[in-house]
Amino acid sequence: MTARYNLLSPELKTNPYPAYAEMRRSAPVCQVDPGGMWAVTRLDDALFVLKNPQLFSSRGFGAATNPPWLGGNPFSESMITLDPPQHGRLRGLISRAFGASAMARMEPRVRAFAEQTVAELPLGEPVDIMPPYALRIPTSVIGDMMGLSPSLHARLKRWADLITGGVTTVRPDEHDRKQLARDAVAELRGCFGEVLEARRREPAEDLVSDLLQAEVDGEALTQGELIAFMALLLVGGIETVVHALGAALLVLLERPELWARLRADRSLIPAFIEEVLRYEPPVHAAPRTTTQEVELGGVTLPRGAPLLVLLGSATRDEAHFPDGDRFDLERTGPKHLPFGHGVHFCLGAPLARMEARLALDVLFDRVGGLSRGAEPMTWHRTLVVRGVGSLPIVLHPA
Repeated sequence: MTARYNLLSPELKTNPYPAYAEMRRSAPVCQVDPGGMWAVTRLDDALFVLKNPQLFSSRGFGAATNPPWLGGNPFSESMITLDPPQHGRLRGLISRAFGASAMARMEPRVRAFAEQTVAELPLGEPVDIMPPYALRIPTSVIGDMMGLSPSLHARLKRWADLITGGVTTVRPDEHDRKQLARDAVAELRGCFGEVLEARRREPAEDLVSDLLQAEVDGEALTQGELIAFMALLLVGGIETVVHALGAALLVLLERPELWARLRADRSLIPAFIEEVLRYEPPVHAAPRTTTQEVELGGVTLPRGAPLLVLLGSATRDEAHFPDGDRFDLERTGPKHLPFGHGVHFCLGAPLARMEARLALDVLFDRVGGLSRGAEPMTWHRTLVVRGVGSLPIVLHPA
């Protein structure tokens, strides 16, 4: 391989898979732009990195989302950027919120959000489906979990974007974008601080109140730890579902026979979601940093080398997914990689799957088919996340 790929180029973000395949064939661990990071493209190497935090630190995630010009980022201070044992100390606090019993209690409310959302979608006319459907459902769910006022829901996705992709894609000379990210961090800290004070005065039945009452090693969480938790819930609770739903609708647009098949047999929806997550994973890259010199994929990496585990490449690795560029509803193979692996496996994976399942189930009740709108679709372009940015379609009544 002679080319050094730029992972943020519009061409690659529109369709990264040929580049990923070339890297897997010719240079499975290689340097890419921006910044000469080391891309890890094959599934076995990706799993090795994710399962060995003592060699590949998650602090790389924090560094990628907290450049010096930002002045701090609560997302970069959350447990997603921590290694054991600090990571495990905090992870246990939130794990109960996403267990099987909690998901069973939440399902009726998630379905209610989906039903209200789908009932208000316009039929028979073009609509960018992302804001009123793919975005509205997860923001309603995570806002409800955190006990946030519905008046805040419209701001949640903007904050999530600006403190993640809005940071990792800023060029040195883009001073206006830098200020937007700084303003978003300040707004988020101020808003979440007010919510915490309100719950201290008057606890409610929500996740924020539970966190305020929680203790680790006999000590309550600090204000900074609480806000970091809330920032992580915001990003993790919205980004995955938004882009999973966008990818699902794009697949259904391109394969109308699947729409009819799933609408007739709803038991196939979970398998469909799993293949969507493999075929178009919302999270394409997981940043890490080497803690010592280490060999990976035949390459010796120095201590402190920044890595990007390309999940979007690993989920199409020919060694594990034959004909991986083909969408196959009956496909077997590893299922969990789109949600990470090892100690940082996404706690919210059951919730994301439930939201996607119910959102599609309710949509099938009201909509008989899809067709493309006249305007072109766009892609959301960040270093870590790849997903549909806008998707103009026409929903045809059932």
